[in-house]
Amino acid sequence: MSSHAEELRFPFPEPPKFGELVEVSPGILWARLPLPFKLDHVNVYLVKDDRGWIIFDTGINDDATRQIWEQLLDGPLKGQRINSVIVSHHDPDHIGLVGWLCERLGIPLQTSLGSYLSCNNISLSPWTYQTDAYRAFYLSHGMDEAAATIVGGMGREYLNMVSALPQTFKRLVAGDVVKIGGRKFAVYSGEGHAPDQIMLFDEAAKVLLVADQVLPKITPNVSVWAEQPEDDPLDLYLRTLRMLQWSIPADTLILPGHRLPFNGLHFRCDQIIAHHEERCDLIHQSCQNAAQSVADLTRILFRPDLDPHQLSFAFGEALAHVNFMISQGRLHRSVDAEGRYKFSAR
Repeated sequence: MSSHAEELRFPFPEPPKFGELVEVSPGILWARLPLPFKLDHVNVYLVKDDRGWIIFDTGINDDATRQIWEQLLDGPLKGQRINSVIVSHHDPDHIGLVGWLCERLGIPLQTSLGSYLSCNNISLSPWTYQTDAYRAFYLSHGMDEAAATIVGGMGREYLNMVSALPQTFKRLVAGDVVKIGGRKFAVYSGEGHAPDQIMLFDEAAKVLLVADQVLPKITPNVSVWAEQPEDDPLDLYLRTLRMLQWSIPADTLILPGHRLPFNGLHFRCDQIIAHHEERCDLIHQSCQNAAQSVADLTRILFRPDLDPHQLSFAFGEALAHVNFMISQGRLHRSVDAEGRYKFSAR
């Protein structure tokens, strides 16, 4: 159960420099890779195996990331065998370089079916998001033509950050036990941020590789996208947080995909749940004063100076809260004279 007495603690106050490794638990190394976004880094980990190492997540497919991997392989990992890559989910900062690494090192990929198919779907059909049907979806929620064009191009942006996946992979499923060296990792699956996100829990050492499911200081994006307009990812996300509170001990060391490793999982889950409750309350209050479109709510929930990358996620997250509140009976949807959806509080 959740422990309100628990607070966040950061046992490693400084991250490793690019090209360096830090041991965060016996046999687990932490590396940091750059990202060309406001969130300017991603964490990846290596777990000691009997005959070498297992990589957990990869960074995006760009020259800077490949160069740092070469520094690691020619430096602290020189002479060490890499046996496989485990990918947590299909976001490009986690799966982007897996094709290059698997080919470069001659190693297999392990990931969830949802992660593999999600990446393949976008990579094989990036133009799908620019179809008239998808543009009509965004326009129907109050987005203007210019913004709809930006969001519609996100599939091509994704393609630029992801190398071609290996043609085969080993599927990881919640409930599996992955043996790495002398460790046994229970496989957990998270939802809401990304479909079928893989997390690995070593109960004996009390270490959880949590990827982006729970992050310190920031909250992972939870969005509705055009291909699933009635999706309710926020409900799935909150259910995953509560599952982690019930299943993972409060004093577990959490190894996240961004920011610093931390202790205080239950406390952080409570904070994130409260954050989304506050967002829902703000939406409800705004929709009491006047009916609002999702585009209107995006401007209420987020600051106005978002870049195109941030805008697409902000809009998707606003819609995720709206769909969640509709399922709870807190919002009512109507259509205005111009055919746009508007939402009123109940």
